Amino acid sequence: MPALGASMETGTLVQWLKQPGDAVKRGDIIAVVDTEKGAIEIEVFEDGVISDLVVAPGTPVPVGTVLAHIARGKGEPRRRAVSPAARRRAAELHVDLESVPGTGPDGAVTLADVEQRGAAIAPAAPAAPAPGTLPSTPAPDELMRHAIATAMARSKREIPHAYLAASIDVTPAMEWMASVNARRSVTERLLPAALLLRATVGAVADVPEVNGHFIDGRARPSPAVHLGVAIALRGGGLVAPAIRDAQRLDLNGLMRNLGDLVTRARAGALRSSELSEATLTVTNLGDQGVDTVFGIIVPPQVAIVGFGRIVDRPAVVDGQIIARRTVTASLSFDHRVLDGHRAGLFLAAVDRRLQHPEAL
Repeated sequence: MPALGASMETGTLVQWLKQPGDAVKRGDIIAVVDTEKGAIEIEVFEDGVISDLVVAPGTPVPVGTVLAHIARGKGEPRRRAVSPAARRRAAELHVDLESVPGTGPDGAVTLADVEQRGAAIAPAAPAAPAPGTLPSTPAPDELMRHAIATAMARSKREIPHAYLAASIDVTPAMEWMASVNARRSVTERLLPAALLLRATVGAVADVPEVNGHFIDGRARPSPAVHLGVAIALRGGGLVAPAIRDAQRLDLNGLMRNLGDLVTRARAGALRSSELSEATLTVTNLGDQGVDTVFGIIVPPQVAIVGFGRIVDRPAVVDGQIIARRTVTASLSFDHRVLDGHRAGLFLAAVDRRLQHPEAL
């Protein structure tokens, strides 16, 4: 069971899309899991053949629980000997068979082995409800708000946040975009968000330490930019799935991927890698009329970029006060990884790219 967010502790297996004996390759969708943020498609990261499915549909299990076994290479898959009764009971008790020592012939796992392991890890029984009260089941939006709150509280508690902001003149970018869109059909037109995202990805080349993770006490920069994009959901809450390998996409490719990601996020059709591999996140609240947003870093990432609305503001150009299109860009960063100087250079790099939109 993959961790599909900083606060995720459990997930419920909804459906298996592959069966024992099926060949799979990296990137194949193998199952659907229900989380606080909706149904997520689970990908595999190894080539091989499914030897067995450990968890039954409808079973909630903790993050890290083995869901299935995949045998690598050619030939018959090597399966651990587990009796059918033991396998069924393990699914009922949410027992990871990998953690069960087998006492049967040749180390086979028996029903008694599973029962013993289940008793050892069984949680204490919950307190009975007070007389006259009915147990309540949290609504999906309440679960999502709880997951978001847990992740953000952890982030603020564990990460020493620092913040910078800069006002960027995007008049050249908006004028260039308007001229490009005038020659395109409605469905192919660019949105300002695509230019902001592309400038962000480009700026990573100048300050690569903003892109990566902080794990086990050390920074781990990523050579690939898996750009997380904060997306508000129609039913409330938000997700921040990643556009994978965004550094390989031109402006048009980034625009197509952004549109696809928003559509699938709101339809509940995201993949596990999109929710677990982001290396840098962007949040844009310009559509809500917000001038400046200072985001909270998504662990274990080390930075989050924020953009407010694009608005006309007075500026001095060649000694004249004129209206210019501007946006406020912010950077919330982990002070264990970056200092103010490097963070400032990153925002300057975003600014510089937006002054030359034709090169985006």
